[in-house]
Formats: sequence, C-alpha cells, structure tokens
Amino acid sequence: MLHIKENAVTHLPPQGTWPASVHVWEKTAVLAVNTALTARRPLLVRGEPGTGKSQLARAAAMELGRVFITEVINAKSESRDLQYHFDAVRRLGEAQALGAAGADAGVRLDPIRFLSPGPLWWCLNWDTAMAQAKNSICGVAGPVPPDGWDMSKGSVLLLDEIDKADADLPNGLLETLGNGGFSVPYTRHTVCLAKNVPSPLVMITTNEERELPAAFLRRCMVLHIGLPTTKDDFIAFLADRGRIHFPDDHSDDVRKEAARQLWNDRKDALDACQPAPGQAEYLDVLRALKDMAENKTDQLAIMAEIKDFAFKKYPDERF
Repeated sequence: MLHIKENAVTHLPPQGTWPASVHVWEKTAVLAVNTALTARRPLLVRGEPGTGKSQLARAAAMELGRVFITEVINAKSESRDLQYHFDAVRRLGEAQALGAAGADAGVRLDPIRFLSPGPLWWCLNWDTAMAQAKNSICGVAGPVPPDGWDMSKGSVLLLDEIDKADADLPNGLLETLGNGGFSVPYTRHTVCLAKNVPSPLVMITTNEERELPAAFLRRCMVLHIGLPTTKDDFIAFLADRGRIHFPDDHSDDVRKEAARQLWNDRKDALDACQPAPGQAEYLDVLRALKDMAENKTDQLAIMAEIKDFAFKKYPDERF
C-alpha cells in the first residue's frame, strides 16, 4: 500500500517517451489507489485533460516499487490487444514470399513467431511474456522494469483514454481480470497470474468522450480529479503547482497572474460550452516564460502577449 502524506511530492525521472516531471499527492488520490489495491479492482480516473490522470499511475508505480506498463487506447483497440498481438499481415507477407521463392514454409510460418505479449500478459506472468517476446520476430519491446525489480513486486498497468474504445474493450478487460488469466489460441496455453505475484494495479483514464458501460463502472473504483471551482482557490492551487514544477524560475506574482488569466479564459470557454484550458496549459505558459525572460517585470509583460496562444483555443467570435 501507499504510505504517503498529503501534498507529498514524487519526482519522476524520464522514462521512455515520458519526460521528467513531479507529482503532488492529494489525500483522495492516495485513498483511491489504496482502495483499488486492497479491493483488487481497477481504478478509473476521471477528469478533464491535463490534470495529471496518467501521471498518477506512473507516480503510484514508483512509490510502490512496481514496474510501470502502459497502453494508449485508440478507436481500433480491441480487448484481445491487451492480451496479445498476432501479426497476421506479416505472416501472410512471409507466406507469399516463401511461395514465390518455392521455399518450404515449415517452421518459418509457425504462428508463435508472429505472436507478441500484450500488457496484461506482462502484468500476469512476466517470465512467459519474456519467453514469448524472444520467440517473436515482430520486434515489440517489452516494459522496462526499475532497478532491483522482480515479479514478486508486481506491476501497475495504465490504460490511457479508454473512452476512445467501444464497449467490448472495457468489458473484455474485466473478464480477463475477473478470471485472473486468458487463453492464447496459438500456444494452446493459458496465461495466469504467476505464483507469489500480486494482482496488478490497473489504472484507467477517461476524458469523457464516450459513455462507459454501466457494468464496467460498477466493477471499478472511481477517482474524480478536478480543479477548484472558486476563483481564489483556483489561483492558489495553480500557483502552488507552478512553484513545485518551477521552484526558482518565477515570482509568486507571475504564478498568480498566469492563474488569473487562465481563470478568465476558462470562464469564457465554459460559458460558450467549449472545452476549457486547464492545468496543462498553465504549466506550458510558465515553461515558456522561464526561457523567454528572467525577471518578474519582463515575464509579466511577455505573459500578456503570449497567453492567448495557450489559453484561447477558439476564435473570439465563438464566444
């Protein structure tokens, strides 16, 4: 379980395509993660883009000492993709090449050679996933575990933007997790949770682009992440986040002014029923100011000129 105090900070080093960052722990997030861990249920994290939903999973993996495994969901994703990937197109191409050359297919068309483990396979049984990855010619790289990690320490699986998939994917995910395994037709074996390996902590994000199945929601723990809804709390919250991310690059006046500008533009967007800018855009402005000016006066002047590029996403006439 997580043993983290409220407002504790986890520093996240670069990892794969993920840049270095920091994560600030709120009490509700710690409780939600611990509840999902002990109940052995997925944790669905809801909220607008840019509020740290995906980063929460990465921070949880670091604090728990677990390997971090991630899969970005898209409109073509199927539940089977979370279990394994079979490259039928590549196998067909090789069969055609062998046929044209008059060569004997034999072992070269063995389905095992075109099979790669999916994220759930890595979570449930690392050893068999590693063995299958070595047998595959598809060149799919596996997750990179932290130093000193072994299977007994478990995993955190992030399924990002599940609302982009249709209903079959979340329902198929629950079936696999409920059964504690799945069958792979090409190997005639069942992938099950390895002995002495804790159940994976599955964290799922949604941007609310599509309604999720009711049966899926009933079987998830749900954490709602949002920004404060009153102006003073909103400004104080973002100024604090700005200080943590860029501790020596801006004055408090600059952080608060950027938050005030964002509040005003968010209100305009929400009044027009348009997606509103949020924390991600706020941090983008501070990141730009850090390199464009050094003193408070210059940063405030530049902010007035560049804020529209980050905070206003639609033409003025739409408001």
